[in-house]
Amino acid sequence: MNSSAVHRLRLVSAPEGISFILLLICSVLKRTTSFDAVPVMGMVHGILFILYVIFWIQAWQAQKWDAKRGVLLFVLSVLPFGGFVAERQLGREERGELRPATA
Repeated sequence: MNSSAVHRLRLVSAPEGISFILLLICSVLKRTTSFDAVPVMGMVHGILFILYVIFWIQAWQAQKWDAKRGVLLFVLSVLPFGGFVAERQLGREERGELRPATA
């Protein structure tokens, strides 16, 4: 299953996860120190999240995932470290190790 939509989603999953964790760290630093990188990290994370959602929709349509699979991949995008789990699952699916559920 080497779909370019799945590949794009996989490529943006890990950076989106990293940016989310960095944004959380920057939020804590903003409250505890004078360091304020939230505006910059917020913009970076926002762009990556929007790309994730766009690629998620394209992959869902291309792969014809059932609702459970599609919703799971979205929920992973809003959980800390979820982007890494999504990237791993999508990598296995791309290599054919994980058979995607179809409707």
